[in-house]
Amino acid sequence: MTMVLAAALTLPLTGVAEAGTGTPEAGNTRPVTDRQLLFFNHAYGVLDRETADAVEHSAYLRDFANFQVRTTTGADGQTWTGRYLMGRETYLELLGVGDVAGQDGTLGSAGMGISTERAGDLPTVLGRLRDEGVAEPVEFGQTRDFGDGVPVPWFDALLTTTQYDAFGAWAMEYRPEYFADPRGNTEPPGHPGDVGRERYLSDDYRAHLMRDVTAIRLGVTEGDLADTLPLLRAGGFDVRTTPAGGVTAQRGGTTIRLDAVPRAEAGLRRIDLSLNRPADRHRERIGRSTLTVGPGSTAVWTFTTGPATGS
Repeated sequence: MTMVLAAALTLPLTGVAEAGTGTPEAGNTRPVTDRQLLFFNHAYGVLDRETADAVEHSAYLRDFANFQVRTTTGADGQTWTGRYLMGRETYLELLGVGDVAGQDGTLGSAGMGISTERAGDLPTVLGRLRDEGVAEPVEFGQTRDFGDGVPVPWFDALLTTTQYDAFGAWAMEYRPEYFADPRGNTEPPGHPGDVGRERYLSDDYRAHLMRDVTAIRLGVTEGDLADTLPLLRAGGFDVRTTPAGGVTAQRGGTTIRLDAVPRAEAGLRRIDLSLNRPADRHRERIGRSTLTVGPGSTAVWTFTTGPATGS
């Protein structure tokens, strides 16, 4: 999913919105009255090579989470290699510099997918985006190749723009063809129209400590922040500005915080996690990041932004 933005540049588009579709306003941007349509699905971040390699080879993370390293082939044969920590409804995708080609593989690049839980909600998001002033949202479909050379429809998605500095967010809705393919290892629907995150992810998280992402904090440029705001509002998040000029978006179970920073300071900063059971305090240094688990049923993972010393 890391290549979702690049895929949008290569697949047929219905339109491209201009960058900078809005700017944060003081306080609560507007009353939240509409039904929540989008929920935090996952985020990815491109880390320095030392940290990415430490994540990949960490014995602790393999015990802590439903963890895997895989190379994925998406639309037009684009590939990327990620380190994945999967929870019940949410997951993380961590990459190193160069693990994906082009702009998306540079240090500090990041992205975030927010998804529907009910089939047919994505067109409603599209209408709300237009109400937010995005005249021509970008619509596209992503595919996944399981290794036989045949692309399987994976999800439909919406962007506010294909122009970005280092961060992009997209709305997404999983396709029925993906759920129907046994290689996706998805679960049966819990109700009619179920295209939700819990169905998409396996129950293997139960054998580990990590349960879900409860909060995430990223540094993004002002331009990327402005392009993300209409999508968050259209999804039904309660978006409020911070004193420093960033925003927090709440509702849906995961708090999203985006700090406005220069490009050199962009990237993944902090992840808060819920645990399946209480744990004693444990501090694990992983490259230039620190995962602090417990005491209790929460964990916090912090990341150092910017280039490593001497790099």
